[in-house]
Amino acid sequence: MNSDHDGEQNSLIADERLPSLQALRCFEAAARLENFTQAAAELHLTHGAISRAVRTLEDDLGLALFERKQRRVFLTEAGRRLARAVHEGLGLMQSAVRELRASARQSHQWVLSCEPTLLMRWLIPRWTDFQQRQPDLNVHLVAGGGPFSFGSGIDLAIRRDDFSWPDSLHAEVLFAEKVGPVCRPDKVADWFTARSPGLRANAPRLHTRTRPEAWQEWAQLAGKTLPNAAEQSFDHFYFSLQAAVAGLGVAIGPWHLVRDDIASGVLAAPLGFINDGSNYCLLSQTELTAGSPQGDLLEWIRGMAAEGPRAA
Repeated sequence: MNSDHDGEQNSLIADERLPSLQALRCFEAAARLENFTQAAAELHLTHGAISRAVRTLEDDLGLALFERKQRRVFLTEAGRRLARAVHEGLGLMQSAVRELRASARQSHQWVLSCEPTLLMRWLIPRWTDFQQRQPDLNVHLVAGGGPFSFGSGIDLAIRRDDFSWPDSLHAEVLFAEKVGPVCRPDKVADWFTARSPGLRANAPRLHTRTRPEAWQEWAQLAGKTLPNAAEQSFDHFYFSLQAAVAGLGVAIGPWHLVRDDIASGVLAAPLGFINDGSNYCLLSQTELTAGSPQGDLLEWIRGMAAEGPRAA
């Protein structure tokens, strides 16, 4: 048996208990419109659902909220008091939810992983254009190459398809890889032959450890024979291209990585470029939907790849 003290405490708890939010929402619409049918249409419910919600609320409170006369409803004094409070409360909640959702959209950060040299020499110089087109998107660019895991915090990745990735990944081809020898313009006459265009034996060849077979693969594709020559190797592709800019020798330059330098006259490609059979792809966990932020990014990258180079 409960003591009188326990009964008083339980009564206080019951008085502080709020009715269901769904019942309050139905009541607020019905009170504002003073019409159960219109309230039902606004909330995409039936007339009966509104009527039952209001009746449940009245039973819970122990008083009438509406007077029902001639198939119409009118707020009682108690109903008007509750309607003002519920309207203000729902308005505050809706305002807070809008602000929180806006904040979440602004603070949510995508992580786009991109192969380092492509990131430095092609994507970053064009990134301002994407930010101007999508000012509300917060995209964090990170350098990375080869295999990766979406579980490590990466949302999208740009990779060349020179390695195998799981069939579960979705790949969108961005552009084909085209390569060719590049050097400083003032070295072209010294290092390249004019007739039957090709490399001279005195042209130092620059290599990178990330693509050690680049020269041999290019020669095979172009049908050229490489003469014996001095060679120098660098740890990263970016370094070999910078060495070419510095006049240290001739490097194999992918078109998209050197197109801006060629346009500005920093580098020259006397023998042009040839497709090497590989492609750069945008990798995602699922297929990208046209019109979605990720789909817009895909179309923007393809558009940038199709445009002419950007001069310095």
